[in-house]
Amino acid sequence: MKAVNPERERELWRLFADGDMSAREELIVSYRPLVYWIAGRIRVNDTELKQDMIQEGMLALIRAADSFDPERGYKFTTYAYHKIHGQIINMLERSEKRAPVPVPDEYLECDYDGESSGDDWIDAENAISRLEGKEAEVVSALFFDGLTPKDIARSKKLDVSHVYRLRRSAITRIRGWLGLEGV
Repeated sequence: MKAVNPERERELWRLFADGDMSAREELIVSYRPLVYWIAGRIRVNDTELKQDMIQEGMLALIRAADSFDPERGYKFTTYAYHKIHGQIINMLERSEKRAPVPVPDEYLECDYDGESSGDDWIDAENAISRLEGKEAEVVSALFFDGLTPKDIARSKKLDVSHVYRLRRSAITRIRGWLGLEGV
C-alpha cells in the first residue's frame, strides 16, 4: 500500500520527528492510497459523498501521522487504519443526522501500549472481522466508531445490559480465536 521501502520510511519518521516537514509530506503522500482503499470498501451511491469521505479520510491520515510514535515499534498502517475508518464513519453518521456531533479524537486513539508486536493488531482486526450479527455491530461501534454502550443501545433500540452482554460474548469469542482463552 505504501510507495516507500521500510528503510526509507524509518528515515522519514526520524526526519519528521526532528521537524522536517518535507518528510511529513512524503509520509502522508505515500499513505494516501490507504485512504482510497478504506473509502472504497465503504459502499455509498453518492459520488459527492464519496469525495467527502476521501477528504475526511485525508484529514484523519494527517492527524494520524502527526500523532504517531514510531518508537513504539508498531506499524503505522494499523494505527492509521483505525483513525481513518473511524473518522469516515463519523462523517457518514453526521451526514445522515444520526450523530449531530463528531466523536472526539481521543475515542479513536488506538491504545497500543503493551508487550505485543504490531502483527497482534492485525490478528485482532482479522478476528473482529469474523464476528457476525449484533456482536459485530456492537464491537464495531464500540472499538472502531468510538460509541458508548449507551449510544449503541439507543441507536439499536436495545437494553444497555444487552449491549454489554454482546460485547462480553464477542470478546470471549475473539479471545478464543486468538488463543487467549486462559489469559
